[in-house]
Amino acid sequence: MSDAAIHQQLPLALDSFKDPESNRPMSKTGQVGDWAVSDGVVSCRLSLTSMMQPIAGEVADSLRDHLLTTVPGVKQVNVKLDITYRPAPTVGQIGLKVKSVIAVAAGKGGVGKSTLAASIALTLERLGAKVGLMDADVYGPSIPHLLGLEGRPEIVDGKIQPIKSGEMPVMSMGFLIGKDQAVVWRGPMLHGSITQFLRDTAWGELDYLIIDMPPGTGDVALTLSQLLPLSGVAIVCTPQEVALLDAGKAIAMFEKTNVPVLGVVENMSGFTDPESGKTFDIFGKGGARSKAEELGVPFLGEVPIQIKLRSESDEGRLADVIQDPMIAKPFENICRGLVRSLVSQIASRSSISAPLPIL
Repeated sequence: MSDAAIHQQLPLALDSFKDPESNRPMSKTGQVGDWAVSDGVVSCRLSLTSMMQPIAGEVADSLRDHLLTTVPGVKQVNVKLDITYRPAPTVGQIGLKVKSVIAVAAGKGGVGKSTLAASIALTLERLGAKVGLMDADVYGPSIPHLLGLEGRPEIVDGKIQPIKSGEMPVMSMGFLIGKDQAVVWRGPMLHGSITQFLRDTAWGELDYLIIDMPPGTGDVALTLSQLLPLSGVAIVCTPQEVALLDAGKAIAMFEKTNVPVLGVVENMSGFTDPESGKTFDIFGKGGARSKAEELGVPFLGEVPIQIKLRSESDEGRLADVIQDPMIAKPFENICRGLVRSLVSQIASRSSISAPLPIL
């Protein structure tokens, strides 16, 4: 096939290649352009929103494969990635402008849920997305400590100004009470505080709002499901059986409230002695993967016990230590898995057509 004929066929091939964020054919969205063909070698530009930046490379690879297999005569495809803007919708009745609200939850305490929630938020931001982090664990707000944040939020034009971790807005009950002060609230007061955090905080326009949930199954999860449509939940557990049982209960609770379970994360998944290189499965290994398979939900990945991560988080330097490539890799894998799972949910909600090429 001549280069001219190939050039003519390329835009038509996009009818069967979907935008991961909207699930619309890219022939309709204008996200692929600047076509050039020379001796069967195709060059083009692929524009994706900041929301999809964590998996932009995967989408580009899928586009290459798609064009190679669907357009005769194509020998090679070079894809240049670009960022395009798409406004965030207003969700629920509270005026929050965000594309995806993801809860990070656990069936029990002590599994590292808050560290995972903060690490996921920081990693998504580092991978190119616009992210906010809300600490909904009002009884044990640890996000400010993990990120080394202090200060009391100001009110400007009737809006709570969140404390920033770099460019990421953060809101937590920990900013409003003393370090040793206990919160003794029941359902209505909890509902009011969560509503205020969501409705009255100047979050700006976000791709992802990550919500660190209280452990267990209780009022906050029900409040959130009533206030706005949660895009999904990531369940954190450790490998031992007692944690897996509680994780199963948390999954069942979210399914009852029609919140999609985006996947399960296994935290504290083994410890490698930095001197000997020997790995010790202190809490067991692989239990979360098996539980995810048993319950028919995605497994997002494992996070090993890392002394540096623990010590730096204790000192309020999580945002710094998460830049370490060895520490960052498990969280990058989890975040990409989380976005893939979210894309699958978008596709299942918006269309009954074939799955997206990247999945």
